[in-house]
Amino acid sequence: MSHKFIRTYAALGLTLFALKTFSAPTDDVYLLGPDSQAHTNVPHGKIIGPLTLASEVFTNTTRHYWIYVPAQYQPTNAACLMIFQDGHAFLNSNGDYRVPNVFDNLIYRREMPVTIAVFINPGHTPAQPEATDAVWGDGVNGRATEYNELNADYSKLIVNELLPALEKDFNLSKNPDDRAIAGASSGAICAFTVAWQRPDQFHKVISTIGSFTNIRGGHVYPDLIRAADHKPLRIFLQDGLNDLRGTRRGTTAYDPKWDWHAQNIKMAAALTEKGYDLNYCWGIGTHSNKQGGAMLPEMLRWLWRDYPRTDDPQDDRNRKLFAPGIGN
Repeated sequence: MSHKFIRTYAALGLTLFALKTFSAPTDDVYLLGPDSQAHTNVPHGKIIGPLTLASEVFTNTTRHYWIYVPAQYQPTNAACLMIFQDGHAFLNSNGDYRVPNVFDNLIYRREMPVTIAVFINPGHTPAQPEATDAVWGDGVNGRATEYNELNADYSKLIVNELLPALEKDFNLSKNPDDRAIAGASSGAICAFTVAWQRPDQFHKVISTIGSFTNIRGGHVYPDLIRAADHKPLRIFLQDGLNDLRGTRRGTTAYDPKWDWHAQNIKMAAALTEKGYDLNYCWGIGTHSNKQGGAMLPEMLRWLWRDYPRTDDPQDDRNRKLFAPGIGN
């Protein structure tokens, strides 16, 4: 997807907003397309888990994670890797993202490489609940600390604890161009922080409704980006005009450091000024996963747009059998 198309999409959203203001909530304009649905003639990957990861970085905590293994994965060939924070939300087959379906379809059509996905939850102590679709917000477990801090702690959990566990069972590429990381809200700033701290490990980032705000000082990222040397990162930012707009919990006064959408705009401006490989889309949604989920296939196509396709004859046969947009 080109920058022009993305921004046209956003402009279309504004038009829809004008038409639907009095008829439906703004998030309702975002619907999942065929790429997010399961199709009977597409090979389906398998889900392993939940597995449990303990941590020495965040002591006395564990967290569940799941592994998606595409049908095309062969242990003799190193696979790409993509890690999703708040894993349960991205894995949910009835949720807004439905990543396994999207990966099945895009990998089948060679619109992204053979990629193992990992869905990892925030950590919790024995006294705290495991994150679920019903119970997972900041304050319930270790999410606020793990995801919103700008230090290297969470990147250590990913690189030093999660990756070795994965590499015991799977042949994963060690090339950072073959590794992506993603998240929504606090999970989005967390994903960006991992790539920012460890560009030797991850070069690709997807951020939806990113919390680049003053939850734990994240509002300083635009200044940090401008002050730092350029890093070899490719980033897609998504946010909505009706995201949280500057009212800190427990207060009524506007505070720009707590304006989610304004901070996303500042992130895009800073990344653009520094010459990053960046794409972004500002829709009309709230602090919701609806737009991010609807756009996920296009964001993934853009993220992997220049990945070389294989010469495997089976890939060519599969590609010809499946016509994009046909739900069957």
